[in-house]
Amino acid sequence: MAMTHSDQASANLRRAVIVLICASVILVVGNGIRTSFGLMLVPMTTDLGWSRESFSLALAIQNFVWGAAQPFAGALADKFGDRRVIASSVGLYAVGLFLTAYSSTPLDFAVNGGVLIGIAMSGTGIPIMLSVVGRSVPESRRSLFLGIAGSAGALGQATVVHGVQFLIASGGWGWMLLVLSVASAALIPLAAAFAGRLHRQFGPAGSPSGPPAPAAASFDEQSMTRAIRSAGRNGGFWYLSGGFFVCGFHVIFIQTPLPAYIGDAGLSPNLAAVSISVIAIGNIFGSIIAGMLGERYRKRTVLSGLYFGRAVIIAVFVLSPVSEVSVLVFSFLIGLVWLSTVPLTTALVAQMFGIRYLATLFGLVFFGHQLGSFLGAWLGGYVYDATGSYDIVWWIAIALGVVAAALHWPIREPRPRLRFAAQQA
Repeated sequence: MAMTHSDQASANLRRAVIVLICASVILVVGNGIRTSFGLMLVPMTTDLGWSRESFSLALAIQNFVWGAAQPFAGALADKFGDRRVIASSVGLYAVGLFLTAYSSTPLDFAVNGGVLIGIAMSGTGIPIMLSVVGRSVPESRRSLFLGIAGSAGALGQATVVHGVQFLIASGGWGWMLLVLSVASAALIPLAAAFAGRLHRQFGPAGSPSGPPAPAAASFDEQSMTRAIRSAGRNGGFWYLSGGFFVCGFHVIFIQTPLPAYIGDAGLSPNLAAVSISVIAIGNIFGSIIAGMLGERYRKRTVLSGLYFGRAVIIAVFVLSPVSEVSVLVFSFLIGLVWLSTVPLTTALVAQMFGIRYLATLFGLVFFGHQLGSFLGAWLGGYVYDATGSYDIVWWIAIALGVVAAALHWPIREPRPRLRFAAQQA
């Protein structure tokens, strides 16, 4: 018996849920490990006699390499399928963590924890996972599914960080990295849930796959080179990249030195792990709420509000006395706007340019994010070593939040049903 339209829709939705679950598990572990690197700053630099700048530079290299490799990982996934890219990247993540455990010089750390893990992140991080999830669901549900997947990364930040803190306290940072290496290797079988070679599951209007409209077929079947050129001629693509630069600067600058910033203020070291978890809890709510708002309002408007909200929250924190209460309130509020920009940016790229080369195009936008991450990670350590304070960088972060809010206003956001016709015109 032939499968009915309703049966096909149900089967597609079930597959999309499986993809969402597997992608979420990888994000929980991968993002949880990545966001825990800040907890290593003090014990690792103390044990090995390194400066904070040398540690921060290695993380800056990690984020730069991640961003530079992301478009290539996306292109490989778009051309050869998600499964191979994700499985090999998870394996490389495990190798990078293992070798990082035996780093004895800043150069070792820069190569193992910076270059190798940075490459691995390009196939296991939020950009590739959200691209996989985004093209597995119809456009009508895409923002919500992306919001849920984005919250999975936050869940990893909320949970893994406590395990990392416990491992450091009980066995040291080297032992912690070895355990995380084994945990990463255990994720490889999950890659089997993803597509071996890319297939179009949904048409432009969000209906289950079938004969697409002529305009949609023409747009989705264009070459990768043509898709990249089309995006490069669109001003909105560059505005999104500029906004994502600010996002990367904020996330890495806050995430990496925050534990040290709390310790410098004379507060309990355990508060550092708690604050990172609170950021993640806020991010879980923020990502899902942002996904829901993206279905009701223009995504560019929501993005502008999120970036301006960051600037206000950081300003209030910097101007307030540092205490346990101020740290926890700041952590939750900044968590609400932390990575809630990611599902909206991913959905907007898909809405503007289609899903055929979503991993590639979002990877290019994400490179802007990682340039910001490089600057945020390195500048924080450099300014601290030069002045003994992070104050200058906090105020730079505030100014950049206002700039990012302004950048999203000029973006021309096409209506979903008109996207393909507009691109052809």
